[in-house]
Amino acid sequence: MLLQSDAVVSPVVRFPIGLVAGVVATLVMDQVMARVGEGETPPTVAAGVLTLSHPDRAPERLASVVHYLAGLLTGPLFVYLLYVAEFVLGPGTLGVVAAGAVLFLLMVGFFVVVVLPRPDGLSANRRTAVARGWAISAAVYVLVAVPIVAVGSSLF
Repeated sequence: MLLQSDAVVSPVVRFPIGLVAGVVATLVMDQVMARVGEGETPPTVAAGVLTLSHPDRAPERLASVVHYLAGLLTGPLFVYLLYVAEFVLGPGTLGVVAAGAVLFLLMVGFFVVVVLPRPDGLSANRRTAVARGWAISAAVYVLVAVPIVAVGSSLF
């Protein structure tokens, strides 16, 4: 079991662990994004949506800021989801896995349903490739962040 104790870990401990997990997972995710076709496009799509410009012309600095800020804050989002899962399922591995699965679905779903359809000028084939690259990157993020939070939480 990842979380041995029946006690729920204090948010004062767990949310900072979530921030650290978010940073580490984002840095690992960057390595994957650089190797996946259209993997580096999601941050530019987000920046393009924010600036109402085509993703290929979106400000690179804004794309980086959006990417790293979202990655940082997704760690605490996982912590919140973990608290909900622990409330519903009780502390333990099942809650960790359930929260991780929900996080993955939220990451991919939000990007594919809300963000990706907004920019004009992206072909259907390119949208599919961007969505696929994002799903792979999000999976890596979850596979890195979840164990960091789970193991880090079990130490306290």
